[in-house]
Amino acid sequence: MANILIIDDESGILNLMTKLCRSQGHDTTSVLTGREGIEALDRLKPDCMIVDLVLGDMNGIEIIEYSQQKHPNTQVIMVTGHGSIETAVEAMRLGAFDYLTKPFELADLQRTVELALQQKGKPKGSDAKSTPEFDLAMEPSRLIGKSPKMEEIFGIIDKIADNASPVLLEGEFGSGKQMVARSIHNKSKRNQNPFKVLQCSALPEELLEMELFGLPSSRSETIFNRAMGGTVLLEEVHMLPLRLQSQLESYLEEIDARRLTGTLPGYMDVRFIASSAKSLEECVANGTFREDLYYKISVIPIQVPALRARKEDISLLVDYFLGRHADRTGKSRFDVDKYAIRLLEQYSWPGNVGELQNAIERACAFAEKNTIRPVDLPPKVAQ
Repeated sequence: MANILIIDDESGILNLMTKLCRSQGHDTTSVLTGREGIEALDRLKPDCMIVDLVLGDMNGIEIIEYSQQKHPNTQVIMVTGHGSIETAVEAMRLGAFDYLTKPFELADLQRTVELALQQKGKPKGSDAKSTPEFDLAMEPSRLIGKSPKMEEIFGIIDKIADNASPVLLEGEFGSGKQMVARSIHNKSKRNQNPFKVLQCSALPEELLEMELFGLPSSRSETIFNRAMGGTVLLEEVHMLPLRLQSQLESYLEEIDARRLTGTLPGYMDVRFIASSAKSLEECVANGTFREDLYYKISVIPIQVPALRARKEDISLLVDYFLGRHADRTGKSRFDVDKYAIRLLEQYSWPGNVGELQNAIERACAFAEKNTIRPVDLPPKVAQ
């Protein structure tokens, strides 16, 4: 748990940022003025400070300068409007860790805060955004496979890429549902527009509502608006509270009606994709998911296979992860001996592609002479 200070003179945004940080387990203090911010900074000596550029009583740059002089170990994140990017860059020159441009996604704020906290204590000037962990998390996903099940997925993607109907992706955790969604987007005519992801399991209900439907005073600042002309992926939709399920069904119904009448505004022109690790039919049967929303979002259902159901793809995935490891580390590419490959193909992979990726990363750390052997694999894989 970290100590976080937030300074913003817009109470609505301040409250949302505060709730997000607290939902992640951080001890969070929020104030509305620069003067209160300076006092709190001196009193709390926070691990991380989020400060708006334009405050009612002073400039955010002044607070950053003060923080760097008096509290250099506090990581600073600047929040700025579209018209003040140059000032935000100046803030980073003064020592701020990063900046976010309004309107931003709460997921972006969450990720930036965590990166800032990871970077805390490292020498100034080292770049957290260049670390392997960040590169791995942010690298565009690729859909890899040659198995019959994956060939079927590729065929479906080709057929539906430019269809406006909602898509429902079901499959186990780590099976690659987001990669399928990205492939649909990348194959479509929308591929030059944004691809936005919202995890229903990552945010409390009030913040989810804000991301989906906006604040009463600013309905335009939603994930649909930020994805204008592109694609929205709602991950783990089975975790969406019933109250928000009703609102989402109404919103999607309005999109359909406006599309039919030719009155669809730009901020509603998005491709909607949902994913779930649970069977939504079962969720409907046990009363945790609305039947009307299920039918609305499952016009095009796609079952994403578990890795154990497409073992022909394991060697391809291993090759991809090894290539990415070599690119990221600058070291020679590792080989895998035939006995290790056999073990990798025999294991059941309950964690799917994510577990395989972690196993390869571990093997690269343990391997000698650039060859991965059975002894380098995780014990549960090698047994």
